[in-house]
Amino acid sequence: MNIDWQYTEQNVNWNELSHLYKLAPLGDKKPKDLEIAFGNSMYKCFLFSKGELVGVGRAMADGVDCSYICDVAILPQYQQSGLGKSIVSKLVELSKGHRKIILYSYPGKEAFYKKLGFNRMSTAMAIFENQSQAIEWGLVNEA
Repeated sequence: MNIDWQYTEQNVNWNELSHLYKLAPLGDKKPKDLEIAFGNSMYKCFLFSKGELVGVGRAMADGVDCSYICDVAILPQYQQSGLGKSIVSKLVELSKGHRKIILYSYPGKEAFYKKLGFNRMSTAMAIFENQSQAIEWGLVNEA
């Protein structure tokens, strides 16, 4: 598999990225919102195969204390190929030197990230825009 890696958002088609998130499936993310989110992220990876965007990930980081890895998505036909692991590993490598690297995962994916060195946090808390949906999906528990 010949994959081209890109570490800037230059020439990214945000509509294509939005479509990738729907197919992955990681939800309905608007192209303009993705452009803002990736533009505000210190580290990002875009993976292309024959010019098609097939995988992506980003990390918001402050350069010293915390790097937060999120939005790792792979087209379904490329899942189980090692690309997700490669993206997370690259973002961890780029985040070296931070005191902590945090990763947000959907329920059921924890074992995958455990293999990459991540441990479950016991103190993480969250406020979601749609809190009731987050509870329904098992992303948070009612306190």
